[in-house]
Amino acid sequence: MLVYMNIFIKAVGCFDVLVMSFQNLQTYDPFAEEGESNVEGRLVHIRIQQRNGRKTLTTVQGIPEKFDKRKILKYCKKHFACNGTVVEHEEYGEVLQFQGDQRDNLKSFLCEMNLVTPDEVKLHGF
Repeated sequence: MLVYMNIFIKAVGCFDVLVMSFQNLQTYDPFAEEGESNVEGRLVHIRIQQRNGRKTLTTVQGIPEKFDKRKILKYCKKHFACNGTVVEHEEYGEVLQFQGDQRDNLKSFLCEMNLVTPDEVKLHGF
């Protein structure tokens, strides 16, 4: 590591640049707008639940309110060849529920359609 630092310092000619590059590895953005929430507050949770035997349910919770969950459900049911519904949960609000293990399909769909970023999606189960 020290050899690489010396090479970097010789190439750039300044130790301050090296320190600044290490400071940029932080997850906290000091220049972020004050009103913006961090990723923790807007995570989309995709969970799988075992029913009976080999039957499973996939639930999606935390999709932002600005998106119509019924349209998302309709698209996913058609393209993933599964059934699904929107369930009203007292703690989590509207939750999408699909038959079968659709975790990977749902994550790729949400990211490809730019509904959420990949680091805002959290997969749970098995």
